Amino acid sequence: MVKIVQKGNKILHTVAKDVAVEEIRSKKISKIISDMKKALAREPDGVAIAAPQIGIPLRIFVVSGKILKTLSGNELEKKDEVFVNPKITRYSKEKKLVEEGCLSVRYMYGKVKRSAKISLEALDQKGDIIKKGASGLLAQIFQHETDHLEGILFIDKAKEVEEITKEQWEEFTKRSKKDE
Repeated sequence: MVKIVQKGNKILHTVAKDVAVEEIRSKKISKIISDMKKALAREPDGVAIAAPQIGIPLRIFVVSGKILKTLSGNELEKKDEVFVNPKITRYSKEKKLVEEGCLSVRYMYGKVKRSAKISLEALDQKGDIIKKGASGLLAQIFQHETDHLEGILFIDKAKEVEEITKEQWEEFTKRSKKDE
């Protein structure tokens, strides 16, 4: 079972390397993506995960199908979406202070100034080009995960950082599971 790396590990402050286009469909990259999806699925409050969070310094992140389903307002199940070598190509001038947490910075939350809208380009798991515009929570997720690939944690930028106890978090996750 792959573990999620926690703050204090140097890899979280390392700039991730691009994945060579010819390697995207390789068994090695497929295994990394599979491990990322499994690690994310184990976390009841997880919305996305970047490869450095499982100890792999590559430019890959995965957004949970659960959050994509919620954001779409559609009852149909959504698959996790994979983004390889993502680049944010446009940031809106409008910024918002938004609450964030992180699977690699357990029990800490804070407010981060993020662009309200962004445009992102990446490759998918097959190596095909993806171009997405995003606003609200999805824009926030894309910015948070892209920061991971640059070796930046949300606590490096956050204001009003608060820490909750493990017990408070466990109580929250119990309530979350009941809501599903």
